[in-house]
Amino acid sequence: MRFQSWITTAGVVFALWLAPGAAAQQQQPARGHSTKRAGEPRRGPRGAATAASPASGNGAAPAFFAPGPPHVPGGPVRRLPDGHPDLQGFWNAANNGGAVFEIQNHPKPKPGVPPGMGAIIDPPDGYLPYLNWAAAKAKNTFEHDLADEPELHCYMSGIPKQMYVQFGFQILQPPGYVVMTWEFMHSYRIIPTDGRPHIPDNIKLFEGDPVGRWEGDVLVVDTTNLNDRTWFDTVGNFHSDSEHVVEYFRPVDSNTIKYEAAVEDEKVFTRPWRIAMDLYRNTEPNYEQMEFACIEGNQDVKHYTKDKGGAADVKLK
Repeated sequence: MRFQSWITTAGVVFALWLAPGAAAQQQQPARGHSTKRAGEPRRGPRGAATAASPASGNGAAPAFFAPGPPHVPGGPVRRLPDGHPDLQGFWNAANNGGAVFEIQNHPKPKPGVPPGMGAIIDPPDGYLPYLNWAAAKAKNTFEHDLADEPELHCYMSGIPKQMYVQFGFQILQPPGYVVMTWEFMHSYRIIPTDGRPHIPDNIKLFEGDPVGRWEGDVLVVDTTNLNDRTWFDTVGNFHSDSEHVVEYFRPVDSNTIKYEAAVEDEKVFTRPWRIAMDLYRNTEPNYEQMEFACIEGNQDVKHYTKDKGGAADVKLK
């Protein structure tokens, strides 16, 4: 009963992930909110990438994800006047269709979750190294409490999940900072690269306190001060407020970044663990990042009318 209730509630997330497929057939997007009128042309493809390269971690987007912009191998890494790599532009996580459902290895399908291998590269078996009590809690959450999924309540996604949520993100590099903004949930990260210390331990944030530095061409982001109100995926894999994440953004060419994140949380896990995936530049001309507004009462694609890319002939109550 609780799972069926969750499926209904999950229209704000799962069904909106499905919406691009229906939108493609109707040539009108069903997800997000914008000022566009019905029937106006879309201003750029906005799907998630559908596959990860073998080197980008493990997993791929399920078939019902709308095709994203194709990956175009780039030329030499671009440079800013200060010599650091120029990462500015729009990006998609190649793996997001796998890890966003479940970050760890999940070879068998679950209700609402296709099989896959998530994004974990260490431990080698791809499973989260939970303490016994934490493994039991994650199992109970999946079986009974999925309605508590944070994004269903319009919370930001946390780290590292923010890096592989759907619909992509933009990177900006004003002097002394790396700024990331997402289409999904109005989320953003402002990452200073001036060597400042972290904020006091008693301050806890959804996206944490990121402090960046350059190690050669690699952007390293150390994030602390995370709260315990986000999950790593949609099935209940979780962390505590002791989570500490170190991310590595390694540009390979002008259109590809190798992303890796090391996660430690001694309250929940027996050891640190790592994920990896590629980030692909969106090279589509005239692309525009849209606004995804998470609003209580959003309707899922089954209830959108056909002129909005949904399945209903008339608006259903």
